[in-house]
Amino acid sequence: MSKKHPIIAITGSSGAGTTTVKCAFEHIFFRLGLQPLVVEGDSFHRYDRVEMRAQIDKARREGRHFSHFSIEANILDEQENVFRHYGETGTAHRRFYVHNEAESQRLGGYKPGTFTPWEEVPTGTDLLFYEGLHGGVVTESIDVRRYVDLLVGVVPIVNLEWIQKIHRDTAERGYKPEDVTETILRRMDDYVKVITPQFSQTDINFQRVPTVDTSNPFIARDIPTPDESFVIIRFKEPGKFSVDFPYLLSMLHNSFMSRHNSIVIPGGKMGLAMEIIFRPILERMMADRQKG
Repeated sequence: MSKKHPIIAITGSSGAGTTTVKCAFEHIFFRLGLQPLVVEGDSFHRYDRVEMRAQIDKARREGRHFSHFSIEANILDEQENVFRHYGETGTAHRRFYVHNEAESQRLGGYKPGTFTPWEEVPTGTDLLFYEGLHGGVVTESIDVRRYVDLLVGVVPIVNLEWIQKIHRDTAERGYKPEDVTETILRRMDDYVKVITPQFSQTDINFQRVPTVDTSNPFIARDIPTPDESFVIIRFKEPGKFSVDFPYLLSMLHNSFMSRHNSIVIPGGKMGLAMEIIFRPILERMMADRQKG
């Protein structure tokens, strides 16, 4: 962890809503005039799209669990190295995974499903901002978590997460519902062993809980709206970030405390809650950075 070169990581599985949190941080960066180095979790996948499909088919034939969630499907030692190097020097190298044609055009014409070359990023950024699957991974040989100054988890209850993924992958990526369901089942072992343990490591967790029936997510026609949800915000160590719960309760109408370190808010207040919670944390980070 580095006061001079802080690192913020947003971690959560595909379809969990990490992109929403990323957008909230981008707004705060803009308002505070901060220049982040953005590092995407997908850039640490070990295989490109064609190779990954081949590896999945091989694992299926051999009766093994294998997915993008898997430790062995990613170069997490490289991710740990990027975090460590940035914390020490304020610079790092990075690459991008090209998801679609639009990104291909923006990133220099590289084929969708492949990676751009690694490139050195110059100094001058205020912090490193990561969003992806493995922002808080700890194994016997890898400890990504120890280099992160603020680790945020995004984890809807699992039925809601599945609904969001099914709708996103069918509407935006053209998959059939049955193909998305197969992906969910294939990832389940890695979800339990790799993804969920990270939420014991996070400084702050956001868990969205719908107030409508999601008992069969595979036939749900709509994603529950924010107004049809509550969000549970859990602070692992409230004193670490000087969390003022009475202030949060006064600012977030209809919120309440559910435990000594958890506040429940209406789903529609999630963006406001992030602004209220994260802005002072970032301001303190930048003040410490100037002192350092």
